[in-house]
Amino acid sequence: MARPPLQLPPEPFGLCALPELGRALAAQLQSGDIILLYGDLGAGKTALVRAITAALGVDPAEVGSPTFALVHTYDGAAWPVVHADLYRLESVAELQAAGLDELLIDAQALVFVEWPTLLEPLLPPAHYALELAICGDERILTQRPACV
Repeated sequence: MARPPLQLPPEPFGLCALPELGRALAAQLQSGDIILLYGDLGAGKTALVRAITAALGVDPAEVGSPTFALVHTYDGAAWPVVHADLYRLESVAELQAAGLDELLIDAQALVFVEWPTLLEPLLPPAHYALELAICGDERILTQRPACV
């Protein structure tokens, strides 16, 4: 089922605005949503996940980059939250061998995926794709079209 695009900030924002942005985005998400996060190293992908999940009731101290663990799951929200970072994976076969393809397409969870390129061919057609760009001390958040 198609979902409306996420309402994003129209202007660049500072990292200090992340809690407010997290609350605004959290109010638009639901279980079963998949959010792909694109952006350079240091763009704020994990910080954005931390802000959204904090608004959902997850302890922000629990939310960190899953680069080395590949996947973190968080409790505290109304539904399970899965946070993956595929930066270190090199192939779809590696993704599938680790069982991440099934975990990351969990209809009961809210799923965030950093560095999601390998997962793209395995995704259902309805998902969100957000890109964070660094612009000096600020960030610009855009949504890739035709994902929802």
